[in-house]
Amino acid sequence: MCGIFGIRSTPDAARLTQLGLYSLQHRGQESAGVAVVEPDGQAHIVRTMGTLSEGMARELEQLPGDMAIGHTRYSTAGSSTIENAQPIFVQSRGGYISLAHNGNLVNAVQVRAELEASGSIFSTNSDSEVIVHRLAKSHAPTPVARMTEALTGLEGAYSLVATIGRTLLAARDPRGWRPLVMGRLNGAVVFASETCALDIVGAVVEREVAPGEIVVVDDTGVQVIQALEARAPKKCVFEYVYFARPDSMVFGASVSRARRALGRQLAREHPAPTAELVFSVPDSSNSAALGFAEVSGLPYELALIRNHYVGRTFIQPTQAGRDAKVKVKYNPVREVIAGKSVVMVDDSIVRGTTTRGLVAMIRAAGAREVHLRVSSPPIKFPCYYGIDTPTRGELIAANLSQDEIARKLGVDSLGYLSLEGMLGAVPEGPDGFCDACFSGNYPTELPPDLQKC
Repeated sequence: MCGIFGIRSTPDAARLTQLGLYSLQHRGQESAGVAVVEPDGQAHIVRTMGTLSEGMARELEQLPGDMAIGHTRYSTAGSSTIENAQPIFVQSRGGYISLAHNGNLVNAVQVRAELEASGSIFSTNSDSEVIVHRLAKSHAPTPVARMTEALTGLEGAYSLVATIGRTLLAARDPRGWRPLVMGRLNGAVVFASETCALDIVGAVVEREVAPGEIVVVDDTGVQVIQALEARAPKKCVFEYVYFARPDSMVFGASVSRARRALGRQLAREHPAPTAELVFSVPDSSNSAALGFAEVSGLPYELALIRNHYVGRTFIQPTQAGRDAKVKVKYNPVREVIAGKSVVMVDDSIVRGTTTRGLVAMIRAAGAREVHLRVSSPPIKFPCYYGIDTPTRGELIAANLSQDEIARKLGVDSLGYLSLEGMLGAVPEGPDGFCDACFSGNYPTELPPDLQKC
């Protein structure tokens, strides 16, 4: 899962892209980058490991250009190195090419092998680079034709923004796995993973980029091409559960409202009769906890405080990184918890190590009982479409029963939202969503070399 941003036709392109990426920082904290293109076709790239920094901001301030794309990275394919930081940036015949990609290509290994066999030399181990090589090799006469050719035959999830010479392009895979929205800012056209990035730059939301579409922005204006035939929609339901910011609209609906609906359904399915209060594991569970409190009649309390100078633990690339951040990320409010029977609402449990540490923290703060409620079903299967879930051997729900999980986590009771309850609560449910990480129903065939056992 990554954050992407693109803008054309404004002299302030670099600064606005930087602002947009600040709003998408929650989607990736391993690296960040911005590619800027000048009116004469000259282009520049600034990339850094970690989050957006003041040093990067100072570099961007020096870059002229009226077109830019940006990326915040959370790795799902390719190691966490500066070589794999995006945008990918190359000089090709006809000008510079840059690309920022959110998603995961399930047939990237096979496509890469074909490209290498024909002479391509790769500089990263990211799946996104196969798209750039296909763009560079294409002899199609226009940027949109080159992009169409590059995307044809690719399987999996991609929402992307790219520059080819002086043309800005945005594209979304035929199933629409990952969100991508288009907006306007005075005379500029803007693309972003979420509407919160349009909000911060003052752009007005115009529309979603539809599955299979390529939107082209050049000197002649905006052109929308249905480049690839749309297929049965498979929007990632985990965007509503965890990834997207609550103030965003994704897939045309409010994330906050979706999460509150998940929490309400969770309270109906798994009440906690002995509990005295409910609190969230902030911040992605806040709305779900409010929904739980609304239906249960329990008071919603701020019992766990998050340090906002620490990044999201789920998207840390190593277990050591996750463990270290949990210790400094949360602190319980003892005056609220001590002596009470509490409901702790979380959005999901992956490995269970973070949750176990949180439960121990709540116990140490004096909670009499801890009832854990989860606003999504058990995650039993790996994701191959842009979420770095681990192998089945590392997924706690793939290996233990619910009672065994409750004992391992140290809670008095445990309740997961049902798959039917989740799909019925999200906007436009229950059809049109990918729920493979919960159900094991993968929409694509998985190559043997990709499968996580």
